[in-house]
Amino acid sequence: MQYGCGFSSPNKWINFDASPTLRFEQIPVLGKLLTRRSSHKTSRFPKNMKYGNIINGLPLQKESVSLVYCSHVLEHLSLDDCRKSIQNTYDLLKKGGTFRLVMPDLERLIQDYNESDADNAAINFMDESLLGLKQRNYSVSRFLIDFLGGSNHLWLWDFKSFKKELESIGFSDVRRANFGDNNDPMLKDVEEISRWDGHLGIECIKH
Repeated sequence: MQYGCGFSSPNKWINFDASPTLRFEQIPVLGKLLTRRSSHKTSRFPKNMKYGNIINGLPLQKESVSLVYCSHVLEHLSLDDCRKSIQNTYDLLKKGGTFRLVMPDLERLIQDYNESDADNAAINFMDESLLGLKQRNYSVSRFLIDFLGGSNHLWLWDFKSFKKELESIGFSDVRRANFGDNNDPMLKDVEEISRWDGHLGIECIKH
């Protein structure tokens, strides 16, 4: 199972995303109207994708999945919501199940900033980290798009701090992970090297 999957929805996986657009599309009548009025002939999201928010818990039984994957999701959550999400992830996993994730690497971003002699190093750091706002738009429509879209990063992590969070709820064997270093063939359907290069990959087990 993967959550926060965006448009990546392999058939062999259970795929969840919390996009408001996806939720709207799946309303029987209103969703059809949205699809008809769009410039596309089909709905924006794949039909096998389910709406679900890991913060509130996904509509699956506890200890029902053996592998969970998320790519560039948790950094878009507040600290409190991130902690709820990894707890819910733990609860969904079977004993012996694997949680595998990738996110921006705060340690690398700080290192790049510290090693840069450029006079715009701070701006580059903020750009790459997706923290802060370049421009505030005061229109109601823009506020709603920003609020619901969740495109900015709310909390960044390094390995040691996120390892502590995972271990605090019961995960063990927490390790740095690299693209393709797990031989489970299912992961080939969801992992993309562009999402891993220069970022923080982590894998852990529920024992």
